Amino acid sequence: MGDRSREEDAGAAFVLESKGKWWHAGFHLTTAIVGPTFLTLPYAFRGLGWVMGLLCLTVMGFVTFYAYFLMSLVLDHCEKAGRRHIRFRELAADVLGSGWMFYFVIFLQVAINTGITIGAILLAGECLQIVYSNLSPDGPLKLYHFIAMVTAVMILLSQFPSFHSLRYINLASLILSLGYCFLVVSACVIAATSKYAPERNYSLASSRSVRVFNAFSSISIMAAIFGNGILPEIQATLAPPATGKMVKGLIMCYTVIFVTFYSTAVSGYLVFGNQSNSNILKSLLPDEGPPLAPVPVLGVAVVFILLQLLAIGLVYSQVAYEVMEKNSADVKQGKFSIRNLIPRIILRSLYIVFCGFIAAMLPFFGDITSVVGAIGFIPLDFVLPMLLYNMTHQPSKSSLVYWINNFIIIIFSCVGILGAFSSVRQLVMDASMFKIFSSEVVG
Repeated sequence: MGDRSREEDAGAAFVLESKGKWWHAGFHLTTAIVGPTFLTLPYAFRGLGWVMGLLCLTVMGFVTFYAYFLMSLVLDHCEKAGRRHIRFRELAADVLGSGWMFYFVIFLQVAINTGITIGAILLAGECLQIVYSNLSPDGPLKLYHFIAMVTAVMILLSQFPSFHSLRYINLASLILSLGYCFLVVSACVIAATSKYAPERNYSLASSRSVRVFNAFSSISIMAAIFGNGILPEIQATLAPPATGKMVKGLIMCYTVIFVTFYSTAVSGYLVFGNQSNSNILKSLLPDEGPPLAPVPVLGVAVVFILLQLLAIGLVYSQVAYEVMEKNSADVKQGKFSIRNLIPRIILRSLYIVFCGFIAAMLPFFGDITSVVGAIGFIPLDFVLPMLLYNMTHQPSKSSLVYWINNFIIIIFSCVGILGAFSSVRQLVMDASMFKIFSSEVVG
């Protein structure tokens, strides 16, 4: 897209304005990746065991860092050639030269962004429910009441006009993630010494077919946890030239990932084994029996998680908002003009209401994470970056980079297909056992 056409593009001018520093990109990246979904890592280990769990976690970390690094090189390459891309879909269509790729990436991003926004609202509602049930065990409020409360707050926060305007919110999000990780790990250490802790059992399912399905479902969950899917949109927030800045942001992000992911996975799975819940807080606060860690510690962790979930919902809504602004706003009028403000309020509010309604109607947090990972994150984060790099930089077919990229493409394409089948299968199985608008999060 040329400079002139971009100046006439309200989505680019209003939502993806390019004013940020590299550390702002680091804040955005960390919020997009390091969220409460990493509290599902002990649950993911349940389907893999210790050895495969640690191996898959490490491989996912290396592959995603490598993929995001390649993606930043592709974006830098296009910018130097006079084609700065600020949208994943436009980058893919330009490099691969296929109109259908534009819509394919849109579909995947919509699946990711909507799925993560639904998951963020759902988990935030569950956090409120956890606090409420401990303060008022016999209270009348159900999960969907708390989801409605979170939805109302998200509607207000959704009116932040641009991705760049979230930079300090995302800094707070980074700090919150470190905070509740420390609290959850400390709670797991305390729970390990409790006489009420469950008997430790790390065995996998006895049926070979069930083990295979569980393993691919767990891999899909890890893909979603490491997934991003909006890296070009995050790089778009950097003030040009963006060359080299994204790598610094990635290093910041993956430093936080190393600290949070491994500590939570190891401590949670060590204590709860194959009884790990999709939300480790539910394991620490079981429905039957006393809490396995001090309630004040868990209460502060829940508040930190709740606050960060609001930031995550905002980040993953930006692509939807950009599409809305591009098609509804008039760039010739001010960002806060009545002409643009009213459609923004209405469209963003409707989008959040839709996500909140789905979260309340189908509360399958672990399963949603798995499906989104297989269908959305694996193609965008494990396949396309390598393909785009091979197309733009054209490494020699005899080079190691070329074969590494093709190996990753083939392996993760197969994993994505099997993971999608396993994840959808698990979602259907869980859906058959629970009622619509259930007061318990499934999975």
